Amino acid sequence: MSKILIVEDESDISDLITLHLTREGHETHCVANGLQVQPAAVEQQPDLIVLDMMLPGLDGGQVFKRLRADTRTTHIPIIILTAKSQVVDKIAGLELGADDYLTKPFSPRELYLRISAILRRVKKVTHVSEVRRGRFLIDRKSMKVYLDGSPLDLTTTEFKLLTTLMENDTAVHTRADLLREVWGYNSDVATRTLDTHVKRLREKLGAAGSHIVTVRGTGFQFDSNPPGLPA
Repeated sequence: MSKILIVEDESDISDLITLHLTREGHETHCVANGLQVQPAAVEQQPDLIVLDMMLPGLDGGQVFKRLRADTRTTHIPIIILTAKSQVVDKIAGLELGADDYLTKPFSPRELYLRISAILRRVKKVTHVSEVRRGRFLIDRKSMKVYLDGSPLDLTTTEFKLLTTLMENDTAVHTRADLLREVWGYNSDVATRTLDTHVKRLREKLGAAGSHIVTVRGTGFQFDSNPPGLPA
C-alpha cells in the first residue's frame, strides 16, 4: 500500500481519484488549497503527489517549486494534473521537473497506471546499494547521486534516468528503452518528455553534463570519461 496526496479543488474529481486509488489498496489524503500542500506533504510524507495546477490560494506551479525547494519534500514524485492540454503547457509542466503529466478530462484507470509505473520505478531503485562510475557515486538506499563527493539535487525521475544511463555506460540506450525503463511506457511516446529531462539533468550537472552523450537518431549514452573533463 502506498500513500498518495491528492491536490485538487474540485471535489468531484478528488472523490473520483480517491475512489479508484482506495479500490486498488492505496491510502489517500486530499488537499483543496495550494497553501495547504506544503504542510500536508511534510506531515504526511506521501509516496506520490497528484497535483492540480489550477488551485486557490497558491497555483500549482508555485506549489511545485516549494515542494522541490524543501529538502523534506524534494524527493516525492509528482504527477501534474491540469485542464491545460496545449503542448506548451505540457512542456512547461515537464520543465518544472514533474515526473508525469495528465490532462483533464482523464481516465482514472490511466492515472492509476501512471501512478503505479512511478511507484514501481521508485521501489526498484532502492533495493541495491552503491554503484561507482568514474566521478559519480550512486547511493540507492538514500536515492542520491554524488559528483566528486557532493550530492546532486535530483528529482526521482532525474535520479532514475541518470542511474539507468550509468548502470551500463558502454551501451547506447534507445529512446524507446529509456521511456520504458524510466517512465514505464510500452511504446515510443512522449519523446519530448525524455528530451526535457535530459536537458534539465545536463543543466544540473554543469560541465559534467557532457558525460551524457546524444547518439543521433538512436538515443543516449553515459560516457564515464568524456574528452576535456577530468577522469
